[in-house]
Amino acid sequence: MKPKALFNWSSGKDSALALYKILQEDQYEISTLLTSINEEFQRISMHGVHVSLLEKQAESLGIPLIKMELPKEPSMEEYQQIMSTTMAGIQAQGITHSVFGDIFLEDLRKYREDQLNAIGMKAIFPLWKQNTSNLVHEFLDLGFKTIVTCVNGTYLDKSFAGRIIDQKFIDDLPENVDPCGENGEFHTFTFDGPIFKNPVQFGIGETVKKTYPKPKTTPEEEDSEYVFWFCDLLIK
Repeated sequence: MKPKALFNWSSGKDSALALYKILQEDQYEISTLLTSINEEFQRISMHGVHVSLLEKQAESLGIPLIKMELPKEPSMEEYQQIMSTTMAGIQAQGITHSVFGDIFLEDLRKYREDQLNAIGMKAIFPLWKQNTSNLVHEFLDLGFKTIVTCVNGTYLDKSFAGRIIDQKFIDDLPENVDPCGENGEFHTFTFDGPIFKNPVQFGIGETVKKTYPKPKTTPEEEDSEYVFWFCDLLIK
């Protein structure tokens, strides 16, 4: 019997490719998807995609979905409590492994492994340390289709939001931007590909600017903010 695993599903391209690879390897039973949701806005954290489209993704994938709802700005204590309750329910299903689409962020991997080790679970990283340029081309060659839903204004301008990732998109990226957006430069919503039974239908709405205050490193530092551009995807 194969070990049961949950898949940490962001709705984006790295998640889709990692899920494809773990399904191809066929060493684990992917029992459920787990996605963090902003409780107030009912949207996927950071990606800005409405939960109804996430549910359509899960339906097309044919995998049950667990939505972990978080407050708008949770404290670390609140986050840990919600995560602890969620994981207890997941473990009650006999799930022993947790799969992530991370590629090269060492600190994040260590955090995930430490948190899972503490409750007797193991982390799996199908894309770990692979070349991100190769990964994005593999993603496209496999027939996946994905749209950019959020861009970090520090790295990219508004025009990149709402674009379908293709070779032209990759060519247009500045040199300092990772082709998979692994440093948080952009986030995506994957709507078609070899793991989907049917394409996820959606419309493209307006692109919205949102700002968030930057934490100060000294009291004398002037106020500044992060800028993000979100392309709203509409339900069809």
